[in-house]
Amino acid sequence: MKKIVTILGARPQFVKAAVLSRVIKEHHQVEEVIIHTGQHFDANMSAVFFEEMEIPKPTYNLAINSLGHGAMTGQMLEKIETILIKEKPEAVVVYGDTNSTVAGSLAAKKLHIKVIHIEAGLRSFNMKMPEEVNRILTDRISDLLCCPTETAIKNLRNEGYENLPIKMERTGDIMKDAVAFYSKTSADKSSIISDLNLKENKFVLATIHRQENTDDVHKLKSIFAALEEINSACKVVLPLHPRTKKILEQQSIQPNITLINPVGYFAMLELLKNCKMVISDSGGLQKEAFFNKKYCIIAREETEWIELVENGFAEIVGSNQSKIVNAFNKYKTATIDFNIELYGNQVGESIHQSIVALLTK
Repeated sequence: MKKIVTILGARPQFVKAAVLSRVIKEHHQVEEVIIHTGQHFDANMSAVFFEEMEIPKPTYNLAINSLGHGAMTGQMLEKIETILIKEKPEAVVVYGDTNSTVAGSLAAKKLHIKVIHIEAGLRSFNMKMPEEVNRILTDRISDLLCCPTETAIKNLRNEGYENLPIKMERTGDIMKDAVAFYSKTSADKSSIISDLNLKENKFVLATIHRQENTDDVHKLKSIFAALEEINSACKVVLPLHPRTKKILEQQSIQPNITLINPVGYFAMLELLKNCKMVISDSGGLQKEAFFNKKYCIIAREETEWIELVENGFAEIVGSNQSKIVNAFNKYKTATIDFNIELYGNQVGESIHQSIVALLTK
């Protein structure tokens, strides 16, 4: 049986990888070994998290975290290489655009092990983002690029990937499968809606955590001023990221909205399912809003998920207070058909087939 090693580090990667792991177990064609780099190490990555979400527990946990980009990536590269030499896999699977992603792909490539990049081809075209650097480097040294959208395929073609010995496949977005799977049980796993006394379609879900917003006090104040203004018309609920919380406290910013502690995946799904719309600078939450038929106001200057904007499901507003409020006013009465196929179907199956084809060449 062919063996793959999956490299994971951030909590969203575990949720996505659970989809593929289930398919792998069903088909019995591939053996999977999981490495957790330790990049995310909060309480939500405990044993309970894996048990409740039916996620395979990692074979290895490297416990590498709380370091600068160089030190973190370097230590991951060294330890992953040691494991790959021991395990001797035919391929390494990496997800997304974290330091764990680029470290895993580099370690594999230097050992002449095939690299499979899931969520390939995404571009923000902002090289100041560490994630953009990671995804570009990973794409270039991969053997199989599993692309979530046609936009991702076009990005790679524009960069000349058709001239390289790299296989590109539009497999769809694996998070779509994850949302569909976990949404079936999220109401049984989380009571957050009743705990917060929230009413369906009567609140806005917001998340703000990107450094481009949190590290710029002017931007941060503008965003929270907009959220306060919106809160006067519709309750705003914001799970507070530790980085954002720290800076709000440092700047003595006390926004008049509903701030709550960070929530687990089931609670976030319940908030998404029941909210009126989403305001966020998160990449993944933009898609999850769409999967739950919710508009998304993007508090960034760009997005990797441009098809959401092009089809009217999201709007890019940056940190501009008036633009955020205007987008809220537009979306609160808007109606649009969310039943459009943007991100594929049975994505885990599609990715599994592409992996098996690569390994049986």
